[in-house]
Amino acid sequence: MNKIICLLLACTFGTAHAQQVRPANSGKIYHKIATLKHLTSVLYVAAHPDDENTRLLGWLVNDRNIRTSYLSLTRGDGGQNILGSEQGPALGLIRTHELMEARKIDGAGQFFTRAVDFGFSKSYQETFKHWDEKTLVSDAVSVIQRFKPDVIICRFPPNTQAGHGHHAASAIIAEEAFKACRQQQWQPKRILFNSFRFGDRNTTSESQFKLSVGEYLPFLGMGSGELAGVSRSVHKSQGAGTPSVPGVQTEYFKLVDGDTLTNSLFDGIDITWGRVDRKDIGDDIQTILDDYNYNRPDASIPALLAVRSKIETVADTYWRDEKLKEINDVILDCSGFMGEFYANKPQATRGAIVPFTLHVIARSHTAVRVMSVQWIADHAGDSTLNMRLGDDSLYTVQHNITIPTTTPITQPYWLSEPQGTPAFYNIRDNKLLGLPETPNGLNAVVKLKIGNTMFDVPVPLSYKKLDPVKGDVVEQLRIVPDVSVEFVTGLEITHPDGSADVAVRLRPFKNLNDATLALRSDNGEVTKTGKFNLAAGSDTLVQIHFTPAQVLKMGKDDFQMSALLSTADNIYNTTQHLIQYSHLPALQYFTTPTIKILHDNWKCTAKRIGVVEGPGDFTVTFLRLAGLQVDVLKESDMANPANLKKYDAIVTGIRAVNVEKRMAAWMPVLLQYARDGGTLVMQYNTLQDLSTTQLGPYPFTISDKRVTEEDATVNFIDPKMRLLNYPNKITQDDFKGWVQERGLYFASKWDDKYQPVFSMNDEGETPLTGSTLVTKTGKGNYIYTSLSFSRQLPAGNKGAIRLFMNMLSAGK
Repeated sequence: MNKIICLLLACTFGTAHAQQVRPANSGKIYHKIATLKHLTSVLYVAAHPDDENTRLLGWLVNDRNIRTSYLSLTRGDGGQNILGSEQGPALGLIRTHELMEARKIDGAGQFFTRAVDFGFSKSYQETFKHWDEKTLVSDAVSVIQRFKPDVIICRFPPNTQAGHGHHAASAIIAEEAFKACRQQQWQPKRILFNSFRFGDRNTTSESQFKLSVGEYLPFLGMGSGELAGVSRSVHKSQGAGTPSVPGVQTEYFKLVDGDTLTNSLFDGIDITWGRVDRKDIGDDIQTILDDYNYNRPDASIPALLAVRSKIETVADTYWRDEKLKEINDVILDCSGFMGEFYANKPQATRGAIVPFTLHVIARSHTAVRVMSVQWIADHAGDSTLNMRLGDDSLYTVQHNITIPTTTPITQPYWLSEPQGTPAFYNIRDNKLLGLPETPNGLNAVVKLKIGNTMFDVPVPLSYKKLDPVKGDVVEQLRIVPDVSVEFVTGLEITHPDGSADVAVRLRPFKNLNDATLALRSDNGEVTKTGKFNLAAGSDTLVQIHFTPAQVLKMGKDDFQMSALLSTADNIYNTTQHLIQYSHLPALQYFTTPTIKILHDNWKCTAKRIGVVEGPGDFTVTFLRLAGLQVDVLKESDMANPANLKKYDAIVTGIRAVNVEKRMAAWMPVLLQYARDGGTLVMQYNTLQDLSTTQLGPYPFTISDKRVTEEDATVNFIDPKMRLLNYPNKITQDDFKGWVQERGLYFASKWDDKYQPVFSMNDEGETPLTGSTLVTKTGKGNYIYTSLSFSRQLPAGNKGAIRLFMNMLSAGK
């Protein structure tokens, strides 16, 4: 008897870890058997989550039954977030899992490189000023050698037609990796550019190789064009909802390098079992397909077991191992096996004893026996059972598990180390490089005997709850440190007298005694508190007041402060972050607890501010930190402009007109407030899905123009204008230290009544003057600004703060 392990990550390109082992439906099983016939792979390459041609991926996987994966250079860290306040690595984590959810729908696999998305880039030359090209070529080569594609397809060309510097760079990196593979064990046969028509950019030509895709697939109930709309619409943080388009459409391809093609993507490539001299295996698989019974998938098990025995004798080790993983998965599906192993709490500390429930069931006329259960993979403790599963009878067992003290904290592997450079994540373990997420090492291993073959089936240790809206929710059991140490805010501003207050929350996950909290400033100044006894599940808020003298001792300029908690046995200096959205599993990551302390060097004559929140808006939090009275405006406030007279200024958050559909009714009220003497400051909106085009008192048009170089020179069109002088004198120094970009979605045309404030441009481009427009309207003031305050305020950029305070003070 042969013993094999069916890993949940059966293929390194697989989708997110399932938290239960569940059989596929009959149509999916047939598709998996059909995929067994093909010994080939396709790798699609682009720059960001949602760049991939999902229609083509879905067609290759589901119509052609071809093993296909998407290599995204980045995790989308520099993008925008219409769901919440997450930016940077946290947004990258969200977009990674949105991409994984999309892959579950279209069936493709997923890879990444170590590149950090630093935001929009206008050329590959600018991109490679941030990214080291050789590093990313090496990452791409590593993925190619692991996945072994015969065909590589690029989404973008290596030039300005790509529309984004990252896009063009992805094509350059893919081509260089293809060439570099000539010195490697695996060399793909060809690399292609999947040309496109995007708006006014048309890279297609009738002389290019063409494919018709999108045919109706009965087992899906749709074609790949429709499937693409469903898959891409999972990218909710980007607002990337996409229509599902039925019918056959044409895909165009241009040869970049490698063998020419005339009839197929795989011209000149044997994609059958003939490539390993085992045509007999392909014939046997076809017979299984011909005899497949949709009502009795388990009837295929004897033939599948026979084919599996043949695959074990294949000389080519790569295809032998890959096809063994695939057929093991199919056999398990045909058996109707379901396994789940869950606790009733979402997280546990290392060393904790956690009660678990194991459920197993099989729906097969072929004998499926549970021989034993190893309660934690790679640890002793088998329980011998030798029990037949059948007749749809559920077998349940309760077992207490001690979480091994060596178990890693649950977190993304690319965030587990301090970031090496702004351009790259620090990934020490090369085995993890390219994987979409951290493999789950916490599994119970159920030993099954199907026919005469033994299978070791890992079943993840999970958390299961009954949600009153969703029903059963099953997620990965998260391993956490003993305590989370977290500043209540990541930014604090000194009081007018120079003092400062800092609050630290201690969130213990187990009981801790005699714990001491220490705060350390940049210059090494340490402040310690008394002893704490902490009870698991009960937070402790520690509030610390620093006198003006103590603040100055820690730093005359702005400074950062870190926190750590120590006991007799351990030191704790991590903050737990949980991201929870309805379309994703709960996501956990950790950071070092730090806070930035700003010395107040600005004035603001406005005191009471109304805010129409945008998605993920930091405006309210920041203004309250700055000591202003802030109200979040609601429907009742907009019933009458007179309700708004109490506000010295009103601010709308970024993309408020895109996401708040009531803005169509609210804008006339806000504009009347300004005419009556108020100050209305509108932050940028995008071109997509505006709820109204009446953005100001006079007409103006927004565009996709932007200045992406955060250090681009900013010129003042009229240095004497009030906005640049009251109550804070704005100088060139106020534009130092900006992060990611100057601004985006600038106005392109406007009524003469508006006065532009700044002129700025990226290197080699024509100056843009539409970043900020101001005008008088009636008795009041209106300001539209596309400057990236949404990134500068959370970063504590004081120049941006001073300018923002001038905008709020325009009417006072």
